Amino acid sequence: MTALKKYARIEAAGLWRATPDAQRRDVIVSMGDATLTVTDLKDQPLAHWSLAAVERANPGTRPAIYHPDGDPGETLELPENEAEMIEAIETLRRAITRTRPRPGRLRLAGVATSIVLVLAVALLWLPGAMQDHTLRVVPPAKRASIGAALLERIERVSGPACNDEAGRAALNRLGTRLSAGKLLVLEDMTRPGLHLPGGLILLDHSVIEDFEEPDVAAGYVLTELAHRMASDPLRDMLSVVGLRENFRLLTTGDIAPHALDSYAQHLMTQTPAAPDLALHLARFEKAQVRSTPYAYALDITGETTLPLIEGDPMYGSLTEPLLSDATWLRLQNICTPS
Repeated sequence: MTALKKYARIEAAGLWRATPDAQRRDVIVSMGDATLTVTDLKDQPLAHWSLAAVERANPGTRPAIYHPDGDPGETLELPENEAEMIEAIETLRRAITRTRPRPGRLRLAGVATSIVLVLAVALLWLPGAMQDHTLRVVPPAKRASIGAALLERIERVSGPACNDEAGRAALNRLGTRLSAGKLLVLEDMTRPGLHLPGGLILLDHSVIEDFEEPDVAAGYVLTELAHRMASDPLRDMLSVVGLRENFRLLTTGDIAPHALDSYAQHLMTQTPAAPDLALHLARFEKAQVRSTPYAYALDITGETTLPLIEGDPMYGSLTEPLLSDATWLRLQNICTPS
């Protein structure tokens, strides 16, 4: 109240009654620092009202009628000619109102905070949790089905998988030798190698046709195996197609055709980063395959692939040929109908 000292100790005449049934009495009203004091004409105190608890029964109307907060039966009426007292009371009431807490605003702030927290959980935790759950429950057959659907879309650009019978037999032998699962060769793929959900690895025909030995093609297969070991290909797909398709797969077992189209295009235009070197070389070592031919196939100078050359786990070792010359020749002709 220190900002309102100009109203201290002012007085006014009014009408007061203690209850609705009581007779109104002429009184003198005086304002202190924190109270309104009501006295009779003999200066006998009748009531003390806390200024913080004064309510107005008829805002904007004269004579002004006030009552204590919570007790509308006790009233104080100030006539229009007591404008200074009315102004003082209204000024103090407004000042007090501004300093009071606003429960509605607090509730709104609480609700807003709760909503923000829920959204944060939904945006930050839910996608990862849903993705992890989806990866656990999707069966191998569905993964293979998704891989086949993506292959169908890739073949629209690259042409159908090469299907020479003798070449396919040779390719299967290479896949068995590398423990790589199912391999397919496409005649005009936009990247040398690619792995899909369901364990399928695709090779562009150039990695077979353009080299004299199968070690280069094997290097591309082992690279895709290293990528697959580092990250589940189904997880990679779900990260790209988004939460809605993740939910669709989890609830219906399907991915929308347009999402498959979009992801196939993403795969064909993506330039993947090289796998972790230690993981990469471990795949070559496990398969007993030299990494040097593959490194020079990537960069004929060897400058950018020097770690693969210097870290070749088979350097100085005698390794058995991956395929016989005849089998390798049949594999090179896999895209030539017999």
